[in-house]
Amino acid sequence: MNRLGVVGTLVWDTIHARDAGRSEPHEEWGGIAYALSTFEALRPAGWSLFPILKIGLDLAPAARRLLSGLGTAPSLDGVRTVPQLNNRVELRYRDGSRRTERLRGGVPGWSWPELEPLARSCDALYVNFIAGWELDLRCARRLRETFEGPLYGDIHSLTLGVGPDGTRIPRVPERWRDWLRCFDYVQANEDELKLLAADWGGDPWRLAAEVVGEGARALFVTLGERGSAWVSAEEARRGPPGGVRTRGAVRSGRVPVDRVLEPDPTGCGDVWGMTCFCSLLEGASIEEAAGRANRVASRNAELRGAMRLAERLREPRGILHGREP
Repeated sequence: MNRLGVVGTLVWDTIHARDAGRSEPHEEWGGIAYALSTFEALRPAGWSLFPILKIGLDLAPAARRLLSGLGTAPSLDGVRTVPQLNNRVELRYRDGSRRTERLRGGVPGWSWPELEPLARSCDALYVNFIAGWELDLRCARRLRETFEGPLYGDIHSLTLGVGPDGTRIPRVPERWRDWLRCFDYVQANEDELKLLAADWGGDPWRLAAEVVGEGARALFVTLGERGSAWVSAEEARRGPPGGVRTRGAVRSGRVPVDRVLEPDPTGCGDVWGMTCFCSLLEGASIEEAAGRANRVASRNAELRGAMRLAERLREPRGILHGREP
């Protein structure tokens, strides 16, 4: 079996004003739990799951029960309990897609000596910046230079700082172009791409066309209810030590959502990214992977929370495998 390493952070979410008519907040597991559950639903042939996570001491027993209950029975050798409080996020929705986030807790990221032996045991790595500091740039660059398998990075919380009261605030990451070079496949949403483009001083889609081939083979941009877009340099190949040897013609496309649902956006980007990467690992084209990710993320938008998400995503099966039920 090939092993997919998943780097991220488990979060305990408290969600306000997501459901019309509901006054009390809803609490549930979030963060990387959405991506792990999506892998459970898809179970790509020939691949096993290997979570690479740090969990806070206060929620460690509950987190380990969650992970042990995954149907693929993943090895928990990559899970570390740390003395800090686990990350907890309070989400307040202003409308169907806009929200504020407030973070408490402080699970630290991975140093290269900690991560290197775990990464070495994997054949592919999915890195989701849930907290935003799962890796620092030095660690990400070492990973890029030494890891031979495909690397997928969702840069979401790299573009979020933390205010004095824990509120997440949009920010441009230092040396953000170097960050984009650290992954074969990069995922961002439309607002995040615009944030980087404003710092760059140009059009977001011109920026996307420039960065592919510098390190990333493809950049995926999620567009909410409008689906997703992608820009790729299909002929780019990684050469030692981790750079790109050649850059082919840049291609792009947009994949609309098959059907517009009343959205619950919580976790949709995480579901989208894991679906996309699993599809690529199974040999799908860039466009096929984006289309399948649209369908599965749309299904997640009908649901609430990551608990039992895998079971619910499997029904109806046609959505997962590109066929309408």
